[in-house]
Amino acid sequence: MWCRNCNRETNSEMCELCGGATDDNHPFEIYWCWDCRVPLIKAAGAADKNFCPTCGGKATYLCADLRPVFPEERLLFELITAKPFAYIEKSVWASNNRYYIDGKPKAVSLRTYKKHSPEEIGRLLEQYQPDNSDLPFKQNIGRFVQSNKVRLDFLFDEACTFIIESAKDYPRENIILSFSGGKDSTVTADLVVRALGDPSLVYIFGDTTLELPMTLEYAARFRRNNPKAIFKTAKNKDQDFYEVCQDIGPPARMLRWCCSMFKTGPITRVLNNLYRNKGILSFYGIRKCESVARSKYNRIEDDAESIKIQKQKVASPIFYWKDIDIWLYIFSNNIDFNDAYRLGYDRVGCWCCPNNNERAQFLTAIYMPEQVKKWREFLVSFARSIGKPDAEDYVDTGKWKARQGGNGLAAAEDVKIRFTNCTTEDYAKVYSLNKAINESFTELFIPFGRLAPELGRKLIGEIIVVDVKTNIPVLAIQPFSQDGYEHAVKVKTLNVASHDDLQRMVSYQIKKYNACRRCLKCESLCSSGAISIVGGVYHIDENKCIHCKKCVTAKYLEGGCLMEKYLRTKV
Repeated sequence: MWCRNCNRETNSEMCELCGGATDDNHPFEIYWCWDCRVPLIKAAGAADKNFCPTCGGKATYLCADLRPVFPEERLLFELITAKPFAYIEKSVWASNNRYYIDGKPKAVSLRTYKKHSPEEIGRLLEQYQPDNSDLPFKQNIGRFVQSNKVRLDFLFDEACTFIIESAKDYPRENIILSFSGGKDSTVTADLVVRALGDPSLVYIFGDTTLELPMTLEYAARFRRNNPKAIFKTAKNKDQDFYEVCQDIGPPARMLRWCCSMFKTGPITRVLNNLYRNKGILSFYGIRKCESVARSKYNRIEDDAESIKIQKQKVASPIFYWKDIDIWLYIFSNNIDFNDAYRLGYDRVGCWCCPNNNERAQFLTAIYMPEQVKKWREFLVSFARSIGKPDAEDYVDTGKWKARQGGNGLAAAEDVKIRFTNCTTEDYAKVYSLNKAINESFTELFIPFGRLAPELGRKLIGEIIVVDVKTNIPVLAIQPFSQDGYEHAVKVKTLNVASHDDLQRMVSYQIKKYNACRRCLKCESLCSSGAISIVGGVYHIDENKCIHCKKCVTAKYLEGGCLMEKYLRTKV
């Protein structure tokens, strides 16, 4: 544990000196040794922070975090700011859009990238790459590893202790490693295998169908190099990304439906097939410093509101690590990694993610020109279809990333709940449907209780839903004819304390029936595995449903359906 007030380590949850609360987040900073020309990872407040442990020379504060600049990225940096090989003998590191050449900063603005065409840079990279020696880089990394051995030993020992403690109550077959093909999941996997001494753990790789080519190559290489590992790939083979974009619009920063549909959902399906209702422990490569959202996570999560996939406890061994810690571990242990990092990517998620920064987009335009051209053409066409008069500017300036809701989309009508209060019966509403009632519609009411068609009036096709504990009717459902509604259903609430609350949850299920795009969010949310999409149709298995009502509670699913967030419109 670490006391932030005293800048000291302690084994207690309360500092013995000041009485303040402690945490596991050891504050470290990056210093620079001017003689060795390498970054030093130093504890904030450490007595020796101004000296290099290798040469004893002077060290000065540099920044909060760093990543290495590989020869491939260094050449790119040279091509847009200087002459080829101008820094080949230098020690080059980076932090965001700032490069450090032998410890001296050089900022690279977004305008610098925009001055060059990706096609031109691609040709120059191909021309100069054969002469791009990596020997100075390797020598520099060797000095970096040697100078930070104390930090490495601390990281390894602390992570292994955490892993062993987290896994003590789980059989090995119920421990899985979430593998994304990125550096963080790579390091997490190596730590867990070494800590538990077991190379035959289960890995789950989520292939979003939007991976960088280098990520797929690395995943295949990792699988070959770890023959004892049980490697499973989760992939949505039923949906096409471009077709979904055409229907509900491309993902935006606040509307990333793709995560549920192409990552979390498919992974949930694999877990359900492997483990059914068993509890599992998943080791993730999540780090607190990656984003504001992740800074709010805990190192161990099992709360239903916090984790995206139910039935699992999530543990993050590298939760407090920085980028430079990750690379220190990789270099020190000679671990293979995704080649995208060599090119300059600092993250290796989906290549067209709206959260990608300008530099990542520039890199993708260099190395994936055909895919980038196709994506831009689609975005421009989409912008025109929703009425943007300046479609190309809307796309090229990145305004599409800030899109919110379903304005201009025909699909937006599906999340609008249309109903009238029944004039002849209390607590009854008539809802408009956008298609005729079928068997999957009645299944939507299983979370409320047991379907009891035998209790309903057969002549009008009525179905009664009874409470599973008391066997008392709570809902009456029947097909209905209503002026202005092509398809309609009447739902009456019975014998409940709050008719409004129950009708609100009913409206969520109506919305699902009208708006379901097979996003797989409900599958991920259901801890009992009762919800599934089969043949493109939403199903609830009455034999598996435990009536927890998470799928109809706004606390877990805002508006009752993920499409509510992506398709609602502003008046």
